[in-house]
Amino acid sequence: MHQIIQNLKTGATELLETPPPRCGPGKLLIATQHSLISAGTERMLVEFGQGNLLAKARSQPDKVRQVLAKIQTDGLLPTLETVFARLDQPLPLGYCNAGVVLEVGAGVRGFRVGDRVVSNGSHAEVVAVPQNLCARIPEPVATEAAAFTVLAAVALQGVRLVAPTLGERVVVLGLGLLGLLTVQLLRANGCHVLGMDFDAQKCALARQFGAEALELTRGADPVAAGMAFADGRGVDAVLITAATKSNAPIQQAAQMSRKRGRIVLVGVTGLELSRADFYEKELTFQVSCSYGPGRYDESYEQQGHDYPFGLVRWTEQRNFEAILGLLADGRLDVRPLISRRVPFVEAPKVYKELVSDRTLLGVVLGYGDGAENRGTEEQRTEEQRAEEQRSRGTEEQRSRGTEEQPSSLSPHPSALIFQPSSFSPHPSALIPAQGSVVAGVIGAGNFASLVLIPALAKSGATLHTVATSSGRDAALAARKFGFVRAVADYREVLADPAINTVFIATRHNSHARMVIEALIAGKHVFVEKPLALTREELTAVAVALHQVSDRQLLVGFNRRFAPLAVQMRQLLATRSEPLTLVYTVNAGAISANHWTQDALVGGGRIIGEGCHFVDLLRFLVGHPIREVVARSMGAAPGLAVREDKMTLTLSFADGSLGTIHYFANGSKQFPKERIEVFSGGRILSLDNFQRLRGYGWPGLRGQHLWRQDKGHAAELAAFVARVRQGGTWLIPWEELQEVSLVTFSAVEQSREG
Repeated sequence: MHQIIQNLKTGATELLETPPPRCGPGKLLIATQHSLISAGTERMLVEFGQGNLLAKARSQPDKVRQVLAKIQTDGLLPTLETVFARLDQPLPLGYCNAGVVLEVGAGVRGFRVGDRVVSNGSHAEVVAVPQNLCARIPEPVATEAAAFTVLAAVALQGVRLVAPTLGERVVVLGLGLLGLLTVQLLRANGCHVLGMDFDAQKCALARQFGAEALELTRGADPVAAGMAFADGRGVDAVLITAATKSNAPIQQAAQMSRKRGRIVLVGVTGLELSRADFYEKELTFQVSCSYGPGRYDESYEQQGHDYPFGLVRWTEQRNFEAILGLLADGRLDVRPLISRRVPFVEAPKVYKELVSDRTLLGVVLGYGDGAENRGTEEQRTEEQRAEEQRSRGTEEQRSRGTEEQPSSLSPHPSALIFQPSSFSPHPSALIPAQGSVVAGVIGAGNFASLVLIPALAKSGATLHTVATSSGRDAALAARKFGFVRAVADYREVLADPAINTVFIATRHNSHARMVIEALIAGKHVFVEKPLALTREELTAVAVALHQVSDRQLLVGFNRRFAPLAVQMRQLLATRSEPLTLVYTVNAGAISANHWTQDALVGGGRIIGEGCHFVDLLRFLVGHPIREVVARSMGAAPGLAVREDKMTLTLSFADGSLGTIHYFANGSKQFPKERIEVFSGGRILSLDNFQRLRGYGWPGLRGQHLWRQDKGHAAELAAFVARVRQGGTWLIPWEELQEVSLVTFSAVEQSREG
């Protein structure tokens, strides 16, 4: 299949060939029939990508501040490498999708195969979308019209926030696609509407929808027009749907409002407010968040937990349903908003025109039969029924995994095959040569694509297959790093005899399960930390290891491979007494809603990340940990998370004592990691794996690397060499198990007090 992506580094828009995404639990797999290009939002992305580095920086000052803070802790060169690498990760375009359900994921209710649905899926032939971001299309609504649903829900949420009442006078500033949808929704609420825009054609459309309109030609006075529209008393409300860096829309909205008027920002403008304008009239100002309640709430969007109907009447999904109801009743008409109908494969040409042609409103992309865009409702209905018959499939076929795919898809829907000249045309039939390392990578998120895969590519391993559930990230990683295959189902990696080593870089709650599956499939395994989230998972991994004792297993504790950490271990090997160690981790705050803070998904920050620091102290001491005592910050008003502000005290078998201060409430100007080791009247101090200093160590001069090195490259190179040559594990099982148990115990102590 194909998908439209935007390269933020070069500004290029292209069709990417990618495996179709996998339909995971709680999701729908949808074959797209139509999608809508949101001219305003997507034009901004294209313009951002086409801008030079200085223009990009000016448009995102908050990101610049983050970069400057990172330079202080990580250094200039690593920071620049990270920035350019992130810019080199293309974004999927589009969020207004309508199509037919191909597959229903586990736990989904209210949908079935063959349903026509809308979703916030991207411009792609097949999309996988969580159920709460989908809604069924009523029979009278054509799929082409339904593609406007998600964008119209953005307008609807703005209207809901302004809370219009029958007969009120409301101004809409900006008559682009979003503004014209807002005009119709306000008219449906019984409001008198005045729209304002610089484009005469858009003003004419607003009048067609029953509004008054003002073309903002030179000399036009928006404030005077608004006051006149409200008979000199000031308008009841203003909805700003314009996209501009200027503060003028905010100022004009305040000046034309009546006392205690309401202003809602749906678009994008400057936000320098005049206190006098708002103070004297007691105006209210609110920014509307996308489609409505539930947006950016992972529990609602990704986990499928709906808000109680009686408490949250209008969620994202229920806003979608409301829009579809208006389309079915004819109270919302999107046909005049369609500037162009374009076959999906020609979409990149349209994006080139977006920047230069500001008159474009709705551009509808047609997929397969939908590209013909037949005119009558009867023809559309027949198309829909035929598509339903093609895609429905029987329950028996679905259970066997043989559900028919739409004819417009690639002949190999489960995998995208790359065939460099050095590989056979049938890579799945290959058997790894003796001593070779043929790698399959599961996961291609930020860490994997920025750190893990580049290090693996330099290790001498053969990059064979990369798998991500979206398919898109796998295809991008395959293209960038030279993998032979990209797939959407990780089980293809485990089943492929060509692959003898699996690298797992997925979310934490899948680590133990995938490690077990890979070991049973006969693969060597590298898994990013943590190995497991619970004692039960750890035990299950141990059981699997007993069945395949000849396989290598390494957890990604890269810090013990860092050159300065290795040097510290060598210096400490000559000690004659126990050590005392202080490890200060200036972890930085992460939102309480972030998946890493979720005990079921990320394990929390101590289990999910703190294991790194426990392992490094275990490495430096070289003796087992016998006891851990852990205390987290006490409860306090406004303190959502306490476990990321914790001190762990470790007692070792040789009498050494180590303390880990894991604090998320510090300043980014302080080193992110500092290790101090006291022994026999001497001290070693390591800052950020870049600078090592010795106090009382004869002949030891301070070591300062030209760039931070946390050991990722050395770790991957060592693991690949060990798989190739054989031998004992790089980190013994007893140590891997010990580190996990220490973090489990620390969290248990913290929670139980």
